[in-house]
Amino acid sequence: MSPLFHGTTPFFEILIIAIILNYLLSFFWNTRSMDLVLGLLAFLLIFFISSWLNLPILHKLMFVVGNVAVIAILIIFQPELRVALSKLSVKGRRFKGITEFDKFLDQLANSTYRLAEKRIGALIVLQHEDSLDEFARKAVTLNAQFSSELLESIFATTTPLHDGAVLVRDMTLLAAAVILPLAEDHSQLPRSMGTRHRAALGASQLTDAIIIVVSEETGKVSIAREGVITPGVKIDRFKGIIRSIFTPTPHTDFKSQFNIKDWLKQ
Repeated sequence: MSPLFHGTTPFFEILIIAIILNYLLSFFWNTRSMDLVLGLLAFLLIFFISSWLNLPILHKLMFVVGNVAVIAILIIFQPELRVALSKLSVKGRRFKGITEFDKFLDQLANSTYRLAEKRIGALIVLQHEDSLDEFARKAVTLNAQFSSELLESIFATTTPLHDGAVLVRDMTLLAAAVILPLAEDHSQLPRSMGTRHRAALGASQLTDAIIIVVSEETGKVSIAREGVITPGVKIDRFKGIIRSIFTPTPHTDFKSQFNIKDWLKQ
């Protein structure tokens, strides 16, 4: 290789590193994951200081802890990492359907956390692959296009539909006042979680639906899935979890059809 190339190599390396750091910081900034980034930078600083000052015990300890931490980060922050990697896809200015999905997700998240801020209890069921017609038949049929205003008005305590759950299928508010089965084994639920959380847990044990719970006692948002309920979910992680489960499928015409059942198939 030419000497000119070797002379410019450090410049290109610095440029590439700067681009990577800029992308990571812009993605994680103002999210709960930013705490992880700052912690990682602090860890690396201590690691290099221990090497520079020749502190072998501390250096070895940080090396061992770092190996374990990498695996833990990949497991705990899988939804956020999946979203970050999906944005690197060269295919995807992504399809127009993702714009529709993002609008839906933003409306869902904003409504959910407005209800939480006002301490208004809510139970929202997102149908996945398993049919929930059995629950819908016993509820009040809506078949209305999803909107923040409609969702929030349903759970207003002055309306007759606020008791029970709302069933969402294919970006449609299918039914309200849905009665969900209570979990028989609810030992994982703390005392601060009441009937709504028990119903969410019960439905998640019987179906693959994603159930969102807003507690009127604590104002916290929980997500139940596959028989496990995750309490105190913040809005950025809320979006990451929903997006990681219901990711639009490539080569699908979302303008003519938006099907939640196909989101995971990619």
